[in-house]
Amino acid sequence: MAEAAKTPVALLTGFLGSGKTTLLSRLLARPELGETAVIVNELGEVAIDHHLLRQVDERTVVLGNGCVCCTLRGDLADELRDLLGRRDRGEIPPFRRVVVETTGVADPAPIVYTLLSEPVVRHHFRLERVIATVDAVHGLRAPESVAQAAAADRLVVTKADLADAGALERELATLNPAADVLQSSFGDVEPDALLGGGERRLPEPTPSPADGRVHAGARAHCIVFDEPLDWAAFGVWLTMLLAARGSDVLRVKGLLDVGGAGPVLVNGVQHVVHPPLHLDAWPDDDRRSRLVFIGRALDGPALERSLAAFTRAAGR
Repeated sequence: MAEAAKTPVALLTGFLGSGKTTLLSRLLARPELGETAVIVNELGEVAIDHHLLRQVDERTVVLGNGCVCCTLRGDLADELRDLLGRRDRGEIPPFRRVVVETTGVADPAPIVYTLLSEPVVRHHFRLERVIATVDAVHGLRAPESVAQAAAADRLVVTKADLADAGALERELATLNPAADVLQSSFGDVEPDALLGGGERRLPEPTPSPADGRVHAGARAHCIVFDEPLDWAAFGVWLTMLLAARGSDVLRVKGLLDVGGAGPVLVNGVQHVVHPPLHLDAWPDDDRRSRLVFIGRALDGPALERSLAAFTRAAGR
């Protein structure tokens, strides 16, 4: 199946009370989000009563705009496969996108792993975006919220009408410099600003304050190399690093100069690394390799020395 034919999946996460359910409810009310399948852990958490059209079974309702909302009762891969089968049999309306809403204390990494590794899921679905909500009033208040924010491609600062979000936005930029940060009041965000995998930002060529402290000991470190990297050597080095420190590496994302016309885009969440993407051209005039690591108790200079030493040894 061609990549374009796969159904996009958006992962929506955020800590307890951060406003992700309000955001989801407002999105579902938009006509652009018609023909969307939504998978949530508890159906009752989603304010859908005013959209309710009919109940298909004990775990599925069809909303007035054509969206399907299902309760996740077991494994996500099973739920996605079941959605495909029910759509093909005509038991539920067609859908063109899936939104998965996590619980407030969920770690996004296992969900990302399911979407990228399960064969049937990979054949029919593609992960288009990871979205995390962060409460402007309470901020990053637990290790779970830090992990959620670090894994995101889009960060939505909610309840911006109740608190000055400037300090939180700077903190999020330090934690996850590769993500876009948006503000929202009452869940009001344009769907195009959140969804669609073609607009993911690449890491900046130089770091934000690399050693600025953030909650739960997580920091962002940027590594820049002037010389091309050996792709095979880098793959072995990253595999060894994640095997040893995967639980401490919340996010890794970067562009690598491996000698081609364009860079290789690397993107990973904890132990899970997305398939590398070979780009046809560089996004700007800076053709240095640059990697952004977000993690706990990581030594940025030590990571850089380790990779440099490994690359030199591989070139002998």
